[in-house]
Amino acid sequence: MSGLLLIILVALIFLVLYQLGQSSEIMATLQGEKEFEHKRNQWMGYAMLGVFAVLFIGFYVTHVYMMPLIKDMLIAASDHGEEYDRMFFITLIVTGIVFVITQFLTFYFAFKYRDTGKNKAVFFAHSNKLELIWTTVPALAMAILVAFGLKAWFTMTNPVPAGKDKQIVEIIGKQFNWITRYPGKDGVIGKKYFKNINEQNNILGMDWDDPACKDDIVMPTGELRLVVGKPVELIIGSRDVIHDVGLAHFRMKMDAVPGITTRMWFTPTITSDSMKILTNNPDFVYELSCDQMCGKGHYSMRAVVYVQTQAEHDAWLAEQTPYHKLGFPDDYPKEEGAEEATEEEVEGEPMAKK
Repeated sequence: MSGLLLIILVALIFLVLYQLGQSSEIMATLQGEKEFEHKRNQWMGYAMLGVFAVLFIGFYVTHVYMMPLIKDMLIAASDHGEEYDRMFFITLIVTGIVFVITQFLTFYFAFKYRDTGKNKAVFFAHSNKLELIWTTVPALAMAILVAFGLKAWFTMTNPVPAGKDKQIVEIIGKQFNWITRYPGKDGVIGKKYFKNINEQNNILGMDWDDPACKDDIVMPTGELRLVVGKPVELIIGSRDVIHDVGLAHFRMKMDAVPGITTRMWFTPTITSDSMKILTNNPDFVYELSCDQMCGKGHYSMRAVVYVQTQAEHDAWLAEQTPYHKLGFPDDYPKEEGAEEATEEEVEGEPMAKK
Protein backbone atom coordinates (compact mmCIF):
# COMPACT_ATOMS: atom_id res chain seq x y z
CA MET A 1 0.00 0.00 0.00
CA SER A 2 2.78 2.43 0.91
CA GLY A 3 4.50 1.64 -2.42
CA LEU A 4 1.34 2.49 -4.35
CA LEU A 5 0.97 5.79 -2.47
CA LEU A 6 4.57 6.66 -3.28
CA ILE A 7 4.00 6.00 -6.99
CA ILE A 8 0.88 8.17 -6.94
CA LEU A 9 2.77 10.96 -5.15
CA VAL A 10 5.59 10.91 -7.71
CA ALA A 11 3.06 10.96 -10.55
CA LEU A 12 1.31 13.98 -9.01
CA ILE A 13 4.62 15.83 -8.65
CA PHE A 14 5.39 15.26 -12.35
CA LEU A 15 1.88 16.41 -13.22
CA VAL A 16 2.32 19.65 -11.24
CA LEU A 17 5.70 20.31 -12.88
CA TYR A 18 4.17 19.72 -16.29
CA GLN A 19 1.33 22.16 -15.56
CA LEU A 20 3.84 24.76 -14.38
CA GLY A 21 5.73 24.37 -17.63
CA GLN A 22 2.52 24.84 -19.60
CA SER A 23 1.67 27.93 -17.54
CA SER A 24 5.11 29.39 -18.29
CA GLU A 25 4.55 28.99 -22.00
CA ILE A 26 1.18 30.72 -21.75
CA MET A 27 2.66 33.60 -19.72
CA ALA A 28 5.47 33.98 -22.23
CA THR A 29 2.96 34.24 -25.05
CA LEU A 30 0.89 36.86 -23.22
CA GLN A 31 3.77 39.03 -21.95
CA GLY A 32 6.18 38.59 -24.81
CA GLU A 33 9.13 36.22 -24.91
CA LYS A 34 11.90 38.70 -24.01
CA GLU A 35 10.11 40.42 -21.15
CA PHE A 36 9.06 37.07 -19.68
CA GLU A 37 12.62 35.73 -19.93
CA HIS A 38 14.01 38.79 -18.13
CA LYS A 39 11.53 38.43 -15.26
CA ARG A 40 12.16 34.71 -14.98
CA ASN A 41 15.94 35.22 -14.89
CA GLN A 42 15.46 37.86 -12.20
CA TRP A 43 13.53 35.45 -10.00
CA MET A 44 15.91 32.57 -10.74
CA GLY A 45 18.89 34.71 -9.71
CA TYR A 46 17.34 35.49 -6.32
CA ALA A 47 16.23 31.86 -6.00
CA MET A 48 19.86 30.72 -6.38
CA LEU A 49 20.88 32.89 -3.43
CA GLY A 50 18.01 31.37 -1.45
CA VAL A 51 19.06 27.83 -2.34
CA PHE A 52 22.63 28.61 -1.22
CA ALA A 53 21.37 29.92 2.14
CA VAL A 54 19.07 26.91 2.67
CA LEU A 55 21.81 24.40 1.84
CA PHE A 56 24.36 25.89 4.23
CA ILE A 57 21.80 26.27 7.01
CA GLY A 58 20.98 22.60 6.43
CA PHE A 59 24.67 21.69 6.69
CA TYR A 60 24.94 23.50 10.03
CA VAL A 61 21.75 21.98 11.49
CA THR A 62 22.82 18.48 10.41
CA HIS A 63 26.25 19.00 11.96
CA VAL A 64 24.77 20.14 15.29
CA TYR A 65 22.37 17.17 15.30
CA MET A 66 24.91 14.49 14.38
CA MET A 67 27.90 15.45 16.53
CA PRO A 68 26.40 14.26 19.87
CA LEU A 69 25.48 10.94 18.22
CA ILE A 70 29.09 10.20 17.26
CA LYS A 71 30.83 11.64 20.32
CA ASP A 72 32.29 8.20 21.17
CA MET A 73 34.10 8.21 17.84
CA LEU A 74 35.73 11.62 18.18
CA ILE A 75 38.59 10.45 20.40
CA ALA A 76 41.38 8.52 18.68
CA ALA A 77 42.66 5.66 20.86
CA SER A 78 45.99 4.90 19.14
CA ASP A 79 49.13 6.63 17.97
CA HIS A 80 48.08 6.06 14.37
CA GLY A 81 44.61 7.41 15.17
CA GLU A 82 46.06 10.67 16.48
CA GLU A 83 48.12 11.07 13.30
CA TYR A 84 45.11 10.17 11.16
CA ASP A 85 42.85 12.70 12.91
CA ARG A 86 45.48 15.39 12.41
CA MET A 87 45.65 14.58 8.71
CA PHE A 88 41.85 14.46 8.45
CA PHE A 89 41.49 17.85 10.19
CA ILE A 90 44.00 19.51 7.85
CA THR A 91 42.30 17.97 4.79
CA LEU A 92 38.89 19.06 6.06
CA ILE A 93 40.05 22.64 6.59
CA VAL A 94 41.69 22.94 3.17
CA THR A 95 38.89 21.30 1.20
CA GLY A 96 36.24 23.01 3.34
CA ILE A 97 37.58 26.48 2.52
CA VAL A 98 37.73 25.60 -1.18
CA PHE A 99 34.21 24.14 -1.03
CA VAL A 100 32.66 27.21 0.61
CA ILE A 101 34.37 29.63 -1.77
CA THR A 102 33.54 27.72 -4.96
CA GLN A 103 29.93 27.07 -3.94
CA PHE A 104 29.37 30.68 -2.93
CA LEU A 105 30.81 31.91 -6.24
CA THR A 106 28.74 29.40 -8.20
CA PHE A 107 25.45 30.57 -6.71
CA TYR A 108 26.47 34.25 -6.57
CA PHE A 109 27.54 34.33 -10.22
CA ALA A 110 24.21 32.78 -11.20
CA PHE A 111 22.61 35.83 -9.55
CA LYS A 112 25.12 38.52 -10.56
CA TYR A 113 25.34 37.56 -14.23
CA ARG A 114 21.70 36.76 -14.85
CA ASP A 115 20.29 38.02 -18.13
CA THR A 116 18.72 41.44 -17.58
CA GLY A 117 18.59 42.43 -21.23
CA LYS A 118 21.26 45.11 -20.68
CA ASN A 119 24.34 43.01 -20.02
CA LYS A 120 26.44 41.11 -22.54
CA ALA A 121 28.68 38.09 -21.96
CA VAL A 122 32.42 38.52 -22.53
CA PHE A 123 34.10 35.80 -24.57
CA PHE A 124 37.79 34.96 -24.56
CA ALA A 125 39.42 31.88 -26.03
CA HIS A 126 42.42 31.41 -23.73
CA SER A 127 44.20 32.80 -20.67
CA ASN A 128 47.67 31.65 -19.65
CA LYS A 129 47.26 33.29 -16.24
CA LEU A 130 44.07 31.37 -15.43
CA GLU A 131 45.56 28.11 -16.70
CA LEU A 132 48.59 28.61 -14.46
CA ILE A 133 46.47 29.44 -11.40
CA TRP A 134 43.98 26.56 -11.60
CA THR A 135 46.73 24.05 -12.41
CA THR A 136 49.44 25.11 -9.94
CA VAL A 137 47.34 25.89 -6.87
CA PRO A 138 45.41 22.56 -6.79
CA ALA A 139 48.64 20.65 -7.55
CA LEU A 140 50.45 22.26 -4.59
CA ALA A 141 47.47 21.69 -2.29
CA MET A 142 47.24 18.04 -3.31
CA ALA A 143 50.99 17.53 -2.83
CA ILE A 144 50.75 18.88 0.74
CA LEU A 145 47.73 16.71 1.56
CA VAL A 146 49.41 13.62 0.08
CA ALA A 147 52.48 14.29 2.23
CA PHE A 148 50.35 14.34 5.38
CA GLY A 149 48.56 11.19 4.20
CA LEU A 150 51.81 9.30 3.62
CA LYS A 151 53.05 10.27 7.07
CA ALA A 152 49.87 8.84 8.63
CA TRP A 153 50.08 5.74 6.43
CA PHE A 154 53.63 4.99 7.50
CA THR A 155 52.60 4.89 11.17
CA MET A 156 50.36 1.95 10.30
CA THR A 157 52.51 0.09 7.79
CA ASN A 158 55.95 0.48 9.37
CA PRO A 159 56.74 -2.69 11.37
CA VAL A 160 57.63 -2.50 15.04
CA PRO A 161 61.46 -2.35 15.19
CA ALA A 162 63.14 -5.70 15.88
CA GLY A 163 63.99 -6.22 19.51
CA LYS A 164 61.40 -3.75 20.77
CA ASP A 165 58.89 -5.13 23.25
CA LYS A 166 55.61 -5.69 21.43
CA GLN A 167 52.42 -7.71 21.57
CA ILE A 168 51.50 -10.19 18.84
CA VAL A 169 47.92 -11.21 18.12
CA GLU A 170 46.59 -13.26 15.23
CA ILE A 171 43.10 -12.45 13.89
CA ILE A 172 41.35 -14.85 11.55
CA GLY A 173 38.00 -14.06 9.94
CA LYS A 174 35.45 -16.64 8.89
CA GLN A 175 31.78 -16.59 8.06
CA PHE A 176 30.59 -15.15 10.35
CA ASN A 177 32.83 -14.43 13.32
CA TRP A 178 36.41 -13.66 14.32
CA ILE A 179 38.97 -15.98 15.91
CA THR A 180 41.92 -14.52 17.82
CA ARG A 181 45.12 -16.27 18.91
CA TYR A 182 47.69 -15.17 21.48
CA PRO A 183 51.17 -16.64 21.94
CA GLY A 184 51.90 -18.39 25.23
CA LYS A 185 54.96 -18.01 27.43
CA ASP A 186 57.30 -18.54 24.48
CA GLY A 187 55.95 -15.38 22.83
CA VAL A 188 55.72 -17.13 19.44
CA ILE A 189 52.67 -17.82 17.30
CA GLY A 190 52.82 -21.42 16.09
CA LYS A 191 52.43 -22.67 12.55
CA LYS A 192 49.08 -23.56 11.03
CA TYR A 193 47.85 -25.20 7.85
CA PHE A 194 44.47 -24.97 6.16
CA LYS A 195 44.29 -28.76 5.71
CA ASN A 196 44.47 -29.22 9.50
CA ILE A 197 41.30 -27.25 10.22
CA ASN A 198 38.83 -29.18 12.33
CA GLU A 199 35.75 -27.51 13.78
CA GLN A 200 35.81 -29.75 16.87
CA ASN A 201 39.33 -29.26 18.17
CA ASN A 202 41.44 -27.30 15.67
CA ILE A 203 39.52 -24.34 14.24
CA LEU A 204 42.70 -22.65 13.00
CA GLY A 205 44.45 -25.71 11.59
CA MET A 206 47.36 -25.44 14.03
CA ASP A 207 50.33 -27.76 13.55
CA TRP A 208 50.56 -29.81 16.75
CA ASP A 209 54.06 -30.99 15.77
CA ASP A 210 55.21 -27.39 16.21
CA PRO A 211 56.09 -26.82 19.90
CA ALA A 212 55.19 -23.14 19.55
CA CYS A 213 51.53 -24.13 19.07
CA LYS A 214 51.28 -26.06 22.32
CA ASP A 215 50.88 -22.98 24.56
CA ASP A 216 48.95 -20.69 22.18
CA ILE A 217 45.64 -19.33 23.50
CA VAL A 218 42.70 -19.25 21.09
CA MET A 219 39.53 -17.20 21.55
CA PRO A 220 36.81 -18.58 19.21
CA THR A 221 34.57 -15.58 20.03
CA GLY A 222 37.13 -13.15 18.60
CA GLU A 223 37.68 -11.31 21.87
CA LEU A 224 40.65 -9.00 21.36
CA ARG A 225 42.84 -8.01 24.33
CA LEU A 226 45.43 -5.25 23.90
CA VAL A 227 47.91 -3.60 26.26
CA VAL A 228 47.85 0.19 26.58
CA GLY A 229 51.07 1.91 25.54
CA LYS A 230 52.50 -1.28 24.01
CA PRO A 231 52.95 -1.70 20.24
CA VAL A 232 50.82 -4.51 18.85
CA GLU A 233 51.31 -6.43 15.62
CA LEU A 234 48.11 -7.89 14.19
CA ILE A 235 48.62 -10.92 11.95
CA ILE A 236 45.50 -11.09 9.81
CA GLY A 237 44.03 -13.90 7.69
CA SER A 238 40.78 -15.47 6.51
CA ARG A 239 39.42 -19.00 6.33
CA ASP A 240 36.95 -18.43 3.49
CA VAL A 241 36.13 -15.09 1.80
CA ILE A 242 37.60 -11.58 2.04
CA HIS A 243 36.84 -9.95 5.38
CA ASP A 244 38.21 -6.72 6.82
CA VAL A 245 39.51 -6.02 10.31
CA GLY A 246 37.88 -2.72 11.25
CA LEU A 247 39.02 -0.93 14.41
CA ALA A 248 37.27 2.41 14.09
CA HIS A 249 38.34 3.91 17.43
CA PHE A 250 41.96 3.16 16.56
CA ARG A 251 41.45 4.48 12.99
CA MET A 252 42.71 1.16 11.60
CA LYS A 253 41.45 -1.28 8.99
CA MET A 254 43.06 -4.04 6.97
CA ASP A 255 41.68 -6.71 4.63
CA ALA A 256 41.69 -10.33 5.73
CA VAL A 257 42.39 -12.26 2.52
CA PRO A 258 42.24 -16.06 2.08
CA GLY A 259 45.69 -17.51 1.45
CA ILE A 260 47.49 -14.22 2.18
CA THR A 261 48.79 -12.89 5.49
CA THR A 262 48.33 -9.16 6.02
CA ARG A 263 49.62 -7.17 8.99
CA MET A 264 49.20 -3.85 10.69
CA TRP A 265 50.91 -2.16 13.61
CA PHE A 266 49.76 0.44 16.14
CA THR A 267 49.97 1.35 19.81
CA PRO A 268 46.78 1.67 21.91
CA THR A 269 46.89 4.85 23.99
CA ILE A 270 43.65 4.79 26.05
CA THR A 271 42.36 1.91 28.17
CA SER A 272 38.74 0.81 27.95
CA ASP A 273 38.06 2.08 31.49
CA SER A 274 39.57 5.49 30.72
CA MET A 275 37.50 5.74 27.54
CA LYS A 276 34.31 5.23 29.57
CA ILE A 277 35.24 8.30 31.59
CA LEU A 278 36.33 10.41 28.59
CA THR A 279 33.11 9.68 26.70
CA ASN A 280 30.93 9.81 29.81
CA ASN A 281 29.50 6.48 28.70
CA PRO A 282 29.68 3.65 31.28
CA ASP A 283 28.65 1.13 28.61
CA PHE A 284 31.40 2.08 26.16
CA VAL A 285 33.33 -0.74 24.48
CA TYR A 286 35.87 -0.79 21.69
CA GLU A 287 34.67 -2.80 18.73
CA LEU A 288 36.23 -5.09 16.15
CA SER A 289 33.98 -5.20 13.09
CA CYS A 290 34.11 -6.58 9.57
CA ASP A 291 34.27 -3.68 7.11
CA GLN A 292 33.84 -5.86 4.05
CA MET A 293 30.50 -7.20 2.80
CA CYS A 294 31.25 -10.91 3.30
CA GLY A 295 27.85 -12.60 3.05
CA LYS A 296 24.37 -12.68 4.57
CA GLY A 297 25.71 -12.92 8.12
CA HIS A 298 28.08 -9.96 7.71
CA TYR A 299 26.20 -7.92 10.31
CA SER A 300 27.10 -10.42 13.06
CA MET A 301 30.88 -10.21 12.61
CA ARG A 302 31.49 -8.15 15.71
CA ALA A 303 33.85 -8.67 18.64
CA VAL A 304 34.71 -6.67 21.75
CA VAL A 305 38.17 -5.14 22.15
CA TYR A 306 39.61 -4.65 25.63
CA VAL A 307 42.52 -2.28 26.17
CA GLN A 308 44.11 -3.02 29.54
CA THR A 309 47.20 -2.30 31.58
CA GLN A 310 50.05 -4.81 31.37
CA ALA A 311 49.20 -6.16 34.85
CA GLU A 312 45.54 -6.69 33.91
CA HIS A 313 46.51 -8.38 30.67
CA ASP A 314 48.99 -10.70 32.40
CA ALA A 315 46.33 -11.66 34.95
CA TRP A 316 43.88 -12.45 32.15
CA LEU A 317 46.47 -14.57 30.29
CA ALA A 318 47.22 -16.53 33.47
CA GLU A 319 43.56 -17.53 33.69
CA GLN A 320 43.42 -18.88 30.13
CA THR A 321 43.94 -22.51 29.12
CA PRO A 322 46.06 -23.17 26.01
CA TYR A 323 43.95 -24.37 23.10
CA HIS A 324 46.00 -27.56 22.66
CA LYS A 325 45.22 -28.62 26.20
CA LEU A 326 41.50 -28.11 25.59
CA GLY A 327 41.54 -30.39 22.55
CA PHE A 328 44.17 -32.91 23.61
CA PRO A 329 44.39 -32.92 27.42
CA ASP A 330 46.26 -36.25 27.66
CA ASP A 331 48.86 -35.15 25.11
CA TYR A 332 49.58 -31.79 26.70
CA PRO A 333 53.19 -31.51 27.94
CA LYS A 334 53.49 -31.05 31.69
CA GLU A 335 55.30 -28.01 33.07
CA GLU A 336 58.84 -28.47 34.31
CA GLY A 337 59.03 -29.39 38.01
CA ALA A 338 55.47 -30.67 38.16
CA GLU A 339 55.12 -34.10 39.76
CA GLU A 340 53.29 -36.73 37.80
CA ALA A 341 50.25 -38.04 39.70
CA THR A 342 49.94 -41.79 40.17
CA GLU A 343 46.18 -41.64 40.23
CA GLU A 344 43.44 -39.11 40.01
CA GLU A 345 39.98 -38.87 41.41
CA VAL A 346 37.11 -39.04 38.96
CA GLU A 347 33.80 -38.40 40.70
CA GLY A 348 35.22 -39.89 43.90
CA GLU A 349 36.53 -43.09 42.30
CA PRO A 350 40.28 -43.80 41.88
CA MET A 351 41.47 -44.39 38.35
CA ALA A 352 44.80 -46.08 37.69
CA LYS A 353 47.31 -44.13 35.66
CA LYS A 354 47.46 -45.28 32.06
